[in-house]
Amino acid sequence: SRSSASPLPSAMLCFVVFALLLAWGDDVTDRAWPPPDSCVFVAPCCLPSGLAGCHVLQAQLMHSCLAAVKASMLVVQRSQDLISAALQAGNPDCTLQPTLSGLLDCYTHILTDEEFVQAVQSTAGMAVVLLIRSVLGCGDEVASLGAECAPLWLRESCVGLYDSGRPAGVSLYLCHGALAMLNWRGASQGPRRDQLLLLVPHTLLALDTSIKESSTAMVVARVLSLWSGVALDSMQSGQSSAPGLLRDSLRGGSELQGRLLEHVYTHWEHPLDGVRHQTNTLFKNLLLLHQHTHPLALSNPHSDPYVSQLTQTLLGLEWHQRGKYGSLACLVELLGAGYLLALEPQLPSHLLGLMGDQTLAPYASDLLERLFVSHKAQLAGEGDMERWHGTWVSPLLQVLCRARLDQTTYILDYFLPKLLRCSPSSLAHMVQALQNSPSCSAGTHSSRGSVGALMTCLRAARAQGMVQSSEEGLWGGLVPLSLLRQALVHKHHQVRMDALGLVCESHRSTEVLTSQEIELLCHFLPSCLNSQSPGVRQHFYLFLSSFPSVHLFLPPFSFSHPLCLSFSLRSLSGPEDMFALGEVVTPVHAQNVLFCLGSNFLEVKQLASALLRQLPPSAVGLQEPDRMLCLLQAAMDLSTSTKPFDSVTAAHLFNLLLHLPDLPQALLLCAQEQGLSFQPPSLTQPQASEALTLETNTLAVIQFLLLCLKTEVRKAESSLLLAAATSPLYGRAHCITAALQQLNTRCLTLCGQWRSVVSELITVSYRMSDVVSPVVQSSSPEGLIPMDTETGQNLLGSDSDIVNILTTHMFHHYTLGLTLQGVSVLCLSCVFVCLSLSLCLCVLGGGGEGYRVTAQMVLVCCWRTMKEVSMLLGEVCQSLPLQTTHTPPDQALITEEQVEGVGRYFRQQLLQSRHRGAFELAYIGFVRLNDMLCRSGSRTLQQLPAHWLTEVLQEVKSSDPSSKLCATRRSAGIPFYIQALLSSEPKSSSCSLLKTTMRELTTLAMPPPDRATDETTVPQVHALNILRALYRDTRLGENIVPFVSEGMQAAVLGFTSPVWAVRNSSTLLFSTLITRIFGVKKGKDEHSKKNRMTGREFFTRFPALYPFLLSQLEEAASSVGSGRVILHPSLFLLLLVLGRLFPSPMDGSSSPLGLAPFLPFIIRCGHSAVYRTREMAARALVPFVMVTQVPSTIQALLDDLPLEPAPRTQQNRIHGTLLQVKNPGQINCAKSFLKYHQCFSNQGAAAVALLGCWGALVSQCCGEQQNTEVKMMAAEILVNVSATLLTSPNPPLGVSHTVSLWRGLFTLLQDEDPDVRDRAADYVSSLPKHLLNTDAPLVSVCPPVALEMGVALLCQLFQLWGQVPTGILTLTERILGNDEDDFLFEKGDLNLWAEPVQWVRLLHRHLVVLAEDPGLKVLNQAELLRLSAQAEALSQATQQALEGLPALPQFCCTVEHARLALKQERATLVINILQTLRQAGLSG
Repeated sequence: SRSSASPLPSAMLCFVVFALLLAWGDDVTDRAWPPPDSCVFVAPCCLPSGLAGCHVLQAQLMHSCLAAVKASMLVVQRSQDLISAALQAGNPDCTLQPTLSGLLDCYTHILTDEEFVQAVQSTAGMAVVLLIRSVLGCGDEVASLGAECAPLWLRESCVGLYDSGRPAGVSLYLCHGALAMLNWRGASQGPRRDQLLLLVPHTLLALDTSIKESSTAMVVARVLSLWSGVALDSMQSGQSSAPGLLRDSLRGGSELQGRLLEHVYTHWEHPLDGVRHQTNTLFKNLLLLHQHTHPLALSNPHSDPYVSQLTQTLLGLEWHQRGKYGSLACLVELLGAGYLLALEPQLPSHLLGLMGDQTLAPYASDLLERLFVSHKAQLAGEGDMERWHGTWVSPLLQVLCRARLDQTTYILDYFLPKLLRCSPSSLAHMVQALQNSPSCSAGTHSSRGSVGALMTCLRAARAQGMVQSSEEGLWGGLVPLSLLRQALVHKHHQVRMDALGLVCESHRSTEVLTSQEIELLCHFLPSCLNSQSPGVRQHFYLFLSSFPSVHLFLPPFSFSHPLCLSFSLRSLSGPEDMFALGEVVTPVHAQNVLFCLGSNFLEVKQLASALLRQLPPSAVGLQEPDRMLCLLQAAMDLSTSTKPFDSVTAAHLFNLLLHLPDLPQALLLCAQEQGLSFQPPSLTQPQASEALTLETNTLAVIQFLLLCLKTEVRKAESSLLLAAATSPLYGRAHCITAALQQLNTRCLTLCGQWRSVVSELITVSYRMSDVVSPVVQSSSPEGLIPMDTETGQNLLGSDSDIVNILTTHMFHHYTLGLTLQGVSVLCLSCVFVCLSLSLCLCVLGGGGEGYRVTAQMVLVCCWRTMKEVSMLLGEVCQSLPLQTTHTPPDQALITEEQVEGVGRYFRQQLLQSRHRGAFELAYIGFVRLNDMLCRSGSRTLQQLPAHWLTEVLQEVKSSDPSSKLCATRRSAGIPFYIQALLSSEPKSSSCSLLKTTMRELTTLAMPPPDRATDETTVPQVHALNILRALYRDTRLGENIVPFVSEGMQAAVLGFTSPVWAVRNSSTLLFSTLITRIFGVKKGKDEHSKKNRMTGREFFTRFPALYPFLLSQLEEAASSVGSGRVILHPSLFLLLLVLGRLFPSPMDGSSSPLGLAPFLPFIIRCGHSAVYRTREMAARALVPFVMVTQVPSTIQALLDDLPLEPAPRTQQNRIHGTLLQVKNPGQINCAKSFLKYHQCFSNQGAAAVALLGCWGALVSQCCGEQQNTEVKMMAAEILVNVSATLLTSPNPPLGVSHTVSLWRGLFTLLQDEDPDVRDRAADYVSSLPKHLLNTDAPLVSVCPPVALEMGVALLCQLFQLWGQVPTGILTLTERILGNDEDDFLFEKGDLNLWAEPVQWVRLLHRHLVVLAEDPGLKVLNQAELLRLSAQAEALSQATQQALEGLPALPQFCCTVEHARLALKQERATLVINILQTLRQAGLSG
């Protein structure tokens, strides 16, 4: 019924309808139809007001309405003949007419009520047409009837459908209904049928500038596409009563065709993919319609001026317009590729050149596929494949050889597989052409060359199943294995990825590995594991997942190897019968994985933690009580660390221990050691299931952490400074949240205990928040020590020791004459001032220990605590079962009252916190809460977001001095609060909350009509900041687009405000809107063509901005030209927006949305006295001048210039005009490089000394502390002199200086900057061939391979120079290292590129080979003794330091342990090599 608040179930509606249908049968003319008021399938006339904010109930109501309309349509459709007969019989006792009239009234109300969703309205539009068709009783001929044929009662019932005040969507849905429910291919059609058919597009096109919502634009596009199909069917049927009417209206060049093409050009780059797809379909149907009106148009397009002009127009458009690709593809499909290639022979090369742009690559590849498939079909009759290869394959190979890496990636992803599928035989042509290319064996340092192109082609071919690996010397029978080995260690990572993909990828996942593939993989791994690029690592590890190897279990001295380790081992976590892990994984391997939990990479922690749970328990060894207790104690210590990242490590350790049955006993021992009274829950079953064990252990861990947390909260309540220095609160809370996330909270068994724990968790969370809130809600939280306010004094506590430390430490140089009981305000003020100068504060712990506390430590403790409290409360509300009428009482863990309390907590924090870290992360927890509220079965909870939103909007609009809203320049957490409330509204709903909020905010953001005051300024600032947050929220999607025009107007007008806060917020809002309208900047160029749109598209999507921008520009231009420096506040914004527009192909003087009216005002702005304004006006003018109008516009500008000097001539005006005449070009800045000439003809002593100084300078430039430019120049020099100085048989610099240059080269090869490493690796291509092994690659190699080759080559040079003893001592000392090597650890973490352990092992490996030189004699005994003593001392000192570290130092002091382990490794290797020399008799 209409008055019912709860919707009738859809199944019941359908059942009632079918029951009525079956009951009436064929005797409908003799039965009394039910009265209108009792018609059960009539949808509700209005949405009940009590459902506001209840999104679930609203969705159910809409679904029921849709089912009711469909059911009524089914009744009418099945009873058309019966209805017609009953109405024609004219039985006075039949109530069918009022029943149908009531049904039509209901449809009308649905169509005119915008609260209904579009699916219901669209169905109602079809139902109206179906009902009219049934009443008229003309069947398929109803489209040819006029209005006079309809009975009076029907016309009166339809009054609401053609009322002048009806919504714009009514005509849209009626057009859709007419097209869908009427037959347009009938044999006998009246003349009005064609008029009605032609009326539909005119009606739809009129909606283009009136619709705002993208969903409505989607409906318009779909209906227009449907209309074009109907029109095409009508033309194909050939039964039109007036052939000239349709033919003249639908032929190319007609007014209707022009308007439809204008619609296509406007919407072919619409943000919605569906709109773009329907627009493309419309364009294709328009071409087919033109074909039917002009039969020779497609068979001979050269003879059709319309097709020729349309093709030339499309080809002439800029290629950054993505819409043109689909239109060109339609032309290819209808006209053939030969037609376009005849007009544009360089089209393939041009499209391949666009493949480097990620946004254009998919469109260009689709067009290329259409072209080469069509071209091949056209050439099939001629059998001319060489011509096809020349057109498509040759340009592809040229691009692959010299393309950028990103361009090659997109070619491989989007284009090459399609080409090979079209012509598999072309692979042999590609391989032969690339192998014959001279760049296959050599190339520049910046070019991939044909080796990379060859790998790309082969990889794509193998992925298609065209290439199979073989055990012979040729890979797949096509390329030699040596060439593949070169590609696997190539300098360019894209070449290496392609080569690795060629080895790893296969067409079938069950393909058996060959020994050849394993050998190639082993050749690849050592040099390419440690890549600095995350994208490259991701690709490598995806490939490696097919090749698990336990040899990757490396010690975690580097932070990149554990990442590779985790990815590789993840492939082992498949079915148990796939890999026998127990046979290969040793405790040493498992220990290395365990230590990965101490990594600073979060992804490493996550993968290692997941892997450890899947390794054999015997290898991990956590079942041992001592080891378990040790890990548990480490987790407890890390959870109170002052380093925030340690809490993440602690959480992973706890989660690892949760699966162990003996964990409660370990917790009990840990509690006893700390003197805590704790009784863990025990397992109720001797052989408990894994789920019950996990639940019990999680409950025990949370109870224990909660017990510790309450103790620490009490400590923080007495002294926040001491808590920040000794036991920050956030670590425990983070571990509790992480433990909760491990549970399936929907099937818990210990509900009673959980209910108590949850209640206690919420209470403790509030206490934690109360402790830290004064800091994060302070007006200056960044420099606050809690003692400068009354609240701060309470937080500080009354401990006399703290006050003693304060006065003694801070003021011991002054005689203050103050007692400890009476510290004056002046003293506290001085303390705060000193602390603001970054001085530290000392506090005493309970045992008399001293701790230093800084303002940063206090702030980190406070805002991270707020973060963890928010995350914990959000997790509790989102994951735990809620007590509702649908949840059994014994299973509910959280009540509605608790949820409401959590909501009030989030409201307080988001609306009052000032520290960004606090309210940003509180926002995440609040989003979780709102998601739960919308899905809950409680109507009270579902309405909370709407209630909260109403409250905060009312508070924003008011200027009450007692308001606690944070009035900062960006409104702090207020935008986040409203954003969370609105983003939780389902997208499928009518979004009533969003629409209401946006209308209120845009009104509030507009300048006040009178003079701005504090009462109007603060709400306006809040409104501008909230709008900025909402426009940035991607979850609101296209629902926010209808309000972009109002937001832009508010931002532009806000620049005219005299208040700085309003102008600042307007600036931020304007920047956000530019991104929202034109997209995220896709390049470094601020004025890139990728972030632009046509003026017609811009003003069609935002029609309200056309008169606004025009009037604002006219006002701004009126202040220009007086010669004085007058800068309109919003002029720059206007020019910035207009400069991002460009003319549409359909722009003309008659267009209502043309850009021509803006032209004179932009030209006038170029006369400004401000240089920046003239520059912006010149840039904005270019897109407003069509190509055909360029000569006349330039002529008009030149005519405006004065012919001779005059006293009142304005130079700024002349300069602005010349700027507008000149097309702004880009300035190419040429870089000059120093060229070093080798002038070594004079080998005198002075020249040698000079060269020695030069070598020392170059070596100094290779240092880690140098900037990138210096190191790049040093690498350039070393590459140029590698053949003359570094590898000369008689080193001109001497052995010492030459070795120093080699040392500098090795340093550059391990530099953190990838460009420096890559440039230094180019020295390999300059080496003399006689120094290289036959198997060594002669092309560019990656830095790790270049490094190993360099060490091997240096050892070879020591033998060539006869300096083997010097080489042994030099390399041994290099292994031992010095204190300077600690720079690798000075950045807080390990160097992400340099591998010190692998480096010293590399030196040791080659040093052992050098020591076996048969010509080696007795070494210098003094040097050996010195090195031996240093190694022994270093070994002993390192061992003592390692023993002094706490248990499991890999977690609590990761960097210190890594530093000591590296020194231990160095000392061990040196002692080993010296022992080898003694055994060989070379040391004495």
